[in-house]
Amino acid sequence: MSHYHDEKDMNFFQEMSELSPLEFKAWLNLDRIVGREDGHVPRKYRELIALAVAFTTQCPYCIEVHTKAAKLAGVSREELSETTFLAAALRAGGAATHGAMALKFYEQG
Repeated sequence: MSHYHDEKDMNFFQEMSELSPLEFKAWLNLDRIVGREDGHVPRKYRELIALAVAFTTQCPYCIEVHTKAAKLAGVSREELSETTFLAAALRAGGAATHGAMALKFYEQG
């Protein structure tokens, strides 16, 4: 039985780095922005933002990596929980505003 999410999938990054080296390097450098220690946004908040995005994009790999990094950065369970509901509220807001757009298009059509 195959699983959609498998931690072994991360092993394919090596092959991807060889297949698309320029793009992989650009993506990797972009991904490293979260871990910056010298930015204006503190690391703890960077990890919470990364988690909120991961919750809304539903990336299990990002959730695992950034949860562990957030814990190391001093994020509490309470902060993690609040971040979850902040992300959920924004996701719900997006659904509501898209529903409003649907009503607009309905009227136009």
